[in-house]
Amino acid sequence: MSAAGNVQATLQDRLAALTPTQLRIRDDSAAHAGHAGAAGGAGHFSVTIVSEHFLGMTRLARHRAVLSRVGDLIPFPVHALAIHAYAPGEPVPTKG
Repeated sequence: MSAAGNVQATLQDRLAALTPTQLRIRDDSAAHAGHAGAAGGAGHFSVTIVSEHFLGMTRLARHRAVLSRVGDLIPFPVHALAIHAYAPGEPVPTKG
């Protein structure tokens, strides 16, 4: 498994605690080639997660819930993490 694949698997394992009904993890590192953080081997990732855990939570609280589970991966092996967190029933973009 590649280093990015290992990071994606770790993100998936850690976010499983939120019991997501939908979870997409995308490696965006190629779009950031040459960037200072990427040059050191850290990756850029996007996470789209839908979970009942987010019901009634603000956007900031949702991001904090995600970061409480994966924040120790920043700044290495994750240099940047885009978080798209939704509660069931909210419209989820097909990309992201």
